[in-house]
Amino acid sequence: MTDARHDVTILVPGRLHEHAANRIDKSFRIVRIERADAGLIDAETAGTVRGMAAMTGINAAFIDALPKLEIIANFGVGYDAVDAKHAGARGIMVTNTPDVLTEEVADTALGLLINTVRELPKAEQWLRQGRWEKDGHYPLSQATLRGRRAGIFGMGRIGLAIARRLEAFGLSIAYHNRRKVEELPYAYHPTLIGLAEAVDTLISVAPGTASTDKAVNAAVLKALGPDGVFINIGRGSTVDQDALIDALKNGVIRAAGLDVFADEPRVPQALIDLPNASLLPHVGSASVHTRRAMADLVVDNLISWFSGKGPVTPVAETAHIPPRPI
Repeated sequence: MTDARHDVTILVPGRLHEHAANRIDKSFRIVRIERADAGLIDAETAGTVRGMAAMTGINAAFIDALPKLEIIANFGVGYDAVDAKHAGARGIMVTNTPDVLTEEVADTALGLLINTVRELPKAEQWLRQGRWEKDGHYPLSQATLRGRRAGIFGMGRIGLAIARRLEAFGLSIAYHNRRKVEELPYAYHPTLIGLAEAVDTLISVAPGTASTDKAVNAAVLKALGPDGVFINIGRGSTVDQDALIDALKNGVIRAAGLDVFADEPRVPQALIDLPNASLLPHVGSASVHTRRAMADLVVDNLISWFSGKGPVTPVAETAHIPPRPI
């Protein structure tokens, strides 16, 4: 650790994992503000900020308010809340936290799929409410994983980890990406609706981008069919939420399991009321172990950058930016 690094100011807007904040405080000069609002930081301090650690939205205006900013270390593999394109145009590095959460999110996806198909949360409530003793066995689940055909929308790191788990469960696997991954043995579908037509279990791991906005729409859900199960572990913005509610209400698909929503943490009451929806409060990577690993990667990116070694995990929009000299 060089003494010079203690003179580097790292801005933390809003909340941040405390392990990350503590490590930043030991390695740099940390400045914390309530939210990503340029009005909350005076011009003198703003002029000293060279790095940022964030788990909140960072827009172009906030980036432009920090004239000496060099790097934004985003907490999370998804970075759609950060204007990475604008940052890249200004020569500002953006990093995220891939890999360290891959297995945890894949575990959650499989757990959510099983909960949705076999109704395990509802069965647990049956027991807790005393209905097993009073009313007898919980009704047989209408669906099963046996014989299901899975389609993955977004075959990246997490999609691959989900596919490995699905193979162990004996499910066939197909996928849709922007482009085919040549080395994969799974069937590739060049369109999402084509994938939905070929499977009865659609798992979305797609990032939230302009091209994926409401990609899972009424037509895709209709193609999935009346025995269809939809699981979303990616981003809520990739789904037309109103169309999904209608599809679940009207038997267009059988069931859905959701860990992400269009306007978190606000979940429509119409969705909450549906008996064929299994809902989680965005807990895909939410274990102590994995969140600490993500926090470490946020700080490791900052330390590597300000040591002149470049970022550990740059995002695509800023991967072209060279390391800065110390």
